[in-house]
Amino acid sequence: MFEQLGLIGCGLMGGSFALALKQAGLVRRVIGYSKSPSTTERACELGVIDVAAPSALLAVAGADLVLLAVPVAATEATLKSIKHLVTRDMLVMDVGSTKTDVVQAARSALGSQIGSFVPAHPVTGREVAGVEFADAQLYRGCQVVLTPTERTLGAQLRKAEQLWQALGCKVRQMSPEAHDQAFAAVSHLPHLLAFAFMQSICGQAEGDTFLALAGPGFRDFTRIAAGEPKMWRDILLANREHVLEQSQLFQQALHAFEQAMRARDAQALEDMLTLASGARAHWRMGADRTLGTTPPQL
Repeated sequence: MFEQLGLIGCGLMGGSFALALKQAGLVRRVIGYSKSPSTTERACELGVIDVAAPSALLAVAGADLVLLAVPVAATEATLKSIKHLVTRDMLVMDVGSTKTDVVQAARSALGSQIGSFVPAHPVTGREVAGVEFADAQLYRGCQVVLTPTERTLGAQLRKAEQLWQALGCKVRQMSPEAHDQAFAAVSHLPHLLAFAFMQSICGQAEGDTFLALAGPGFRDFTRIAAGEPKMWRDILLANREHVLEQSQLFQQALHAFEQAMRARDAQALEDMLTLASGARAHWRMGADRTLGTTPPQL
């Protein structure tokens, strides 16, 4: 049980975290801050937070748990603004989709207080933003990747693991670099492709006609292109090297498909389709026998 959550960023991710903690009985009080006063006001109305703070620093005052649910580009400035109230006993986490830049920001901003910081990436989300969409079930069943620094305190890392598991999450650890390389392949590039594909359709003279004819396959393929543009701008720039590497590999695979089509090589085309289809058919989200599934009690 935590006495007080200091929530910095009361949108979908932060708001859902607060609601999940409340529903699980893991926190007594939530103090929230967002750059927009209307957001914190709405968060209070919805019961997401109990008290609105006028600054990030005051949201942290008296907290034993702090969550940063801000764009990754704002991590360093946010951590600097709360540094003076971060204590050794406090657990500080983020929910950013990139981790190398977040760890670098924490090293720069927190200095000797970095031991309290446990970088976290809950692999979940929606194509909507705002506290109105906060959902206590958003994190249940999802994977959470922790990327502790060499100075992260063992006690804080254990608290983070237990907290996420108590919310019904599957927790694993990776280095920040390995995290960013992996998610460039399975998240960041797919989003980039979906955005680029939508742009290619909309840029055609008959684009509106094509879109009017689109069905479930188009809906499923392009769903993530409805993501928040500023957030994805920051993610793609922060992890650009790994994303560009994955883009090159994708272009090579696409070129191979195109070559088979140009050559009317039915067998080569079928072989590649079969390989891809089989891999997708056998894939299960979050499948990993090494991850625990029973949430411990905090």
